Amino acid sequence: MDRPNWAPDEVDLAHPSVARVYDYYLGGSHNFESDRQFADRVLGVLPEMAAVAQQNRAFLRRSVRYLCQTGIDQFLDLGSGIPTAGNVHEIVGSFSPRSRVLYVDHDPVAVMHSRELLAGNEQTEVMAADLAEPDRVLADPALRNHLDLSRPMAVLLVSVLHFVADDLRPAEIIRTYMDALPRGSHLVISHASHEGNDNAAGAQAIYNQQRSPNPMRMRTSAEVTELFGDLTLVDPGVVRIPTWRPDSPAGAGPASDRYPGHAGVAFG
Repeated sequence: MDRPNWAPDEVDLAHPSVARVYDYYLGGSHNFESDRQFADRVLGVLPEMAAVAQQNRAFLRRSVRYLCQTGIDQFLDLGSGIPTAGNVHEIVGSFSPRSRVLYVDHDPVAVMHSRELLAGNEQTEVMAADLAEPDRVLADPALRNHLDLSRPMAVLLVSVLHFVADDLRPAEIIRTYMDALPRGSHLVISHASHEGNDNAAGAQAIYNQQRSPNPMRMRTSAEVTELFGDLTLVDPGVVRIPTWRPDSPAGAGPASDRYPGHAGVAFG
């Protein structure tokens, strides 16, 4: 397999990455044959996966727009993945051009491509780090030089926590981030679930096979709600992703009751 010039030397082209697989679902070009083969296996049991990814990206747009409207102008995007059209810096650029965004990811392709794409953009920075190490992320000069921890900000965990296993204590990870921030800060979560969708359970099984890029832990609506801890949920609470403040009454679509994921926004 030829190595494209955008792939760092340390990347193993033979093994899929969740960031590059997701890029493929979204129609991106920063993925390898191993990623496409893995994604095609998932699509074989969950054919709507590409549409699911697009709906999740639409939720990101709606939630960030809401946050801009409430006055939030700092965004910490954890597990940000590979930039594609409609990423956070583009959304805030439309509503609050002076807002600052920090992307955090541990995938080398995601970090390298993000830095290339955002070169010269003073409002946006990229940090190579694992979101599951909140103390390290919060202490990193890249964060402290770009974001003001004394002012409210939004922490985004969009389509990533289902790759954080229970033994890593995701609720404690989240609490560490939010406890470091002042009142008025917000938390955004979208999360995969197999509630009401047997095909999603099949997709989870593929991710959890020995050769998967990362184990997947889908969670129920109640479990996702617990991740918000004692924060105050914004109406309508934790709901199926397409039904969180859709752009129009019909925006959620007829299959929203089977959509394999939940989302919510909260503040503290």
